[in-house]
Amino acid sequence: MRKSITGKTAARRAAAAAAAGSVALSAAAGCTVAGNAASDGDGAVRVVVGYQSKTINTVTAGTLLRSLGAFERRLNELGKAEGRRYTVVWQDYDTGAPITAQMLAGKIDIGSMGDYPLLINGSRAQAQGDDARTEMVSVTGYNMRGSLNGVVVAANSSARTLADLRGGKVSASVGSAGHGTFVQAAEKYGLDPDKDVTVENQQPSVGASALQAGSVAGLAQFVAWPGLLVNRGQARLLYDGGDLDVPTFHGVVVRKTFAGERPKVLQAFLQAQIDATRYLHANPVKAAESVASATGLPVETVYLYNGAGGVAVFDPTIKPKLRDALAHDVPFLKSIGVLQQPLDLKPFINDSHLRQVYGARYDRDVASTANPAAIKGTDRVCDRQVEDPAKAGEVWVAGEAAPRPVADPVCLLRNVRAVQDEGKRIRAVYIPDAATATRWFADKDVWVEDPSADKGERFKPFATQEGAQKYVSSHSGAKVVSYDEAVKRA
Repeated sequence: MRKSITGKTAARRAAAAAAAGSVALSAAAGCTVAGNAASDGDGAVRVVVGYQSKTINTVTAGTLLRSLGAFERRLNELGKAEGRRYTVVWQDYDTGAPITAQMLAGKIDIGSMGDYPLLINGSRAQAQGDDARTEMVSVTGYNMRGSLNGVVVAANSSARTLADLRGGKVSASVGSAGHGTFVQAAEKYGLDPDKDVTVENQQPSVGASALQAGSVAGLAQFVAWPGLLVNRGQARLLYDGGDLDVPTFHGVVVRKTFAGERPKVLQAFLQAQIDATRYLHANPVKAAESVASATGLPVETVYLYNGAGGVAVFDPTIKPKLRDALAHDVPFLKSIGVLQQPLDLKPFINDSHLRQVYGARYDRDVASTANPAAIKGTDRVCDRQVEDPAKAGEVWVAGEAAPRPVADPVCLLRNVRAVQDEGKRIRAVYIPDAATATRWFADKDVWVEDPSADKGERFKPFATQEGAQKYVSSHSGAKVVSYDEAVKRA
């Protein structure tokens, strides 16, 4: 589980204070659209939802949900039954901190954010008393190994491991899951996050610009920033958060007072989230295109995380492993100074509202961690069914409605060669890391040729140079080859 970091130095405290100050400032400043679930002038009951459009594993409670109009439809049904009208106000933010600030001010009713911000949200709400308390009521997207977070460096950076960032600056949103991943991983590499590296507390977009300008050596962030920058050719994945092998996820939080006063509205929201989740599973490409259109993100990047076999698994149930992860996150967040008030997790995590709308399958689904959107079909080049999710990938050919399923890394290379021979253009290629199973862009992977392996496993993809080097070091005769060379020789 996540390891607790004990050093509480002045530098780390200063960064935490800066993060807390930004929340307080947001609360004082207010929102562009104020108000909670009060009545508008025309008598309609207004429900305010805070979300993060570009944090794309929250889409079933945010961007996709909004574009589908599922919540509005559910509220319309509720309104007809009650003889009243409801309106929804959607407020978009870059991170969870301002959503928390507005919830504490009573100006947002329902919000979605990552695991670390969720804990900060619950802690600060409990500190303000019963009237301000919040509850985590569902999950949006998760990855049981932590691969939704990562550290990237410039594409031409000489860094090969996190240890190579010693003496440099790393951009992160302090208190976010991306920041937490970096701090924990850095210590594993013998780095003191307070002394050996300077953490710049920046919003994701600011950090991305700083990386391009060369003012920081690395960027530690959450989905979709690592994939976005790598897909653009502006960065390289240095560290996969999945190497920590601990869960990371995003979830939905609600003001407890609102849930008590408007339980049917909350249930309508959760029903709509289930609607959006099922839509995403049934229509992964259309869902990715919808999110891409709303956010301006490349659809290929969205699909990396949200598509079939994606890095994010979408399931609203609150699983025991995710509960356990939150419990172990609390000491860590205390140690870095961003969780300064006590937090009682028992009343904060409340899946009773979700259970009411989910139905009899809840206990069965809460016990499963299988991806409901696994890659399926027949590999047309290797002529066999796609079965193993740890090896299955996809080749997305320009002009085709959906990516082609491929059975394994070598079959992916053969499929790419076949498409090239047809004279067609490839939009994107996806394949899991040979060691960690983290899905990544195959053309951005580091490929290794192992002559001692079986013919069908001769070429192996790794999301990071470090991962590839570890394999080469332990397999005599294995060597790194370029992606193009692997395609030619597979």
